[in-house]
Amino acid sequence: MITPAEFRTLVWRQYRAHGRHNLPWRHTRDLYRILVSEVMLQQTQVERVLPFYTRFIKRFPTARKLAQASLSEVLKSWQGLGYNRRAKMLHAAAKEIWMHKSLTVTELEALPGVGPYTARAVSAFAYNADVIFIETNIRTAVIHHFFPNKKEVSDKLIARTLAQVFPKGRAREWYSALMDYGARLKRSGVSHNARSRQYTKQSKFAGSLREARGAILRELIRGTASSSHLGKLFGPTRRAQVHTALEALMREGLVEKEGRERYTLAG
Repeated sequence: MITPAEFRTLVWRQYRAHGRHNLPWRHTRDLYRILVSEVMLQQTQVERVLPFYTRFIKRFPTARKLAQASLSEVLKSWQGLGYNRRAKMLHAAAKEIWMHKSLTVTELEALPGVGPYTARAVSAFAYNADVIFIETNIRTAVIHHFFPNKKEVSDKLIARTLAQVFPKGRAREWYSALMDYGARLKRSGVSHNARSRQYTKQSKFAGSLREARGAILRELIRGTASSSHLGKLFGPTRRAQVHTALEALMREGLVEKEGRERYTLAG
């Protein structure tokens, strides 16, 4: 069994040799920019996020700029990244943070769309706070070295291990290193997600409600559209699904009705 000291040495060595040191959000301590990166990285791979992050920050360089933009502008800038509710939540969060220089973990967690993980990740990367949090690459690294033969490893157990290996005062660099090491393990074919008690396999995108939601928003970015037009996006077999997606988008405040049978982006 590896010791905490040996694990730290391994992670630091791998980070020096193979770390993703050029990621733009690793070159800032700005609360807003780190929050943008963390929200974008939810359920989305780093390589996919990079160009979206760069364009988004260029368009909305500060929380104030984002807060003052219309929701439709934000959704247009987010288009193609997926999970568009994240854009709406980030827009709402920007309105609450742009006048604050710093926020506690509790205050961050109270922001729209920011849960326990994101609040602690932002605190670690923006403030170098000594906090414990878990994401998929961290799970892989911990399970691989500390629970090689155990099934259904709980996050509670992983958190306890993280507390034992945590280098106090170095949270910002440590989590970058640990995430990179876990990602490197995955690229080499090592993945233990299925042995995590919290693991749930993501459903296929093709044919899903997520696909229908994205298609509707793409159409509405071009301009208003009728209910009839939207219902034809995937043909008659998926018309009911498209209408279900449209109703959900309206409830979430991403889409608005314009007139009796036409729809537009909210804001």
